[in-house]
Amino acid sequence: MTGFDILPLAVALLIGIAAVGSCIGIGIVGAKLLEGTARQPELKDTLQTLFFLIAGVTDGAFIIATGIGLWFATANPFRG
Repeated sequence: MTGFDILPLAVALLIGIAAVGSCIGIGIVGAKLLEGTARQPELKDTLQTLFFLIAGVTDGAFIIATGIGLWFATANPFRG
């Protein structure tokens, strides 16, 4: 094979962008959790449950992107 193989760069971008997006999303949701808890402390349990649900879904998207990236790295479907 001649030329430059961009697969490692693509995998790094796939995993890196998903990680950054996940971290930013969880940070924003965490800030809103603290803000909502400060405004209405009696809803703390409900807000905390929703926070962990949203954090799990957000992390799930990152884990799926990591799995796809590692799958491409080990068994490249684009190679002829």
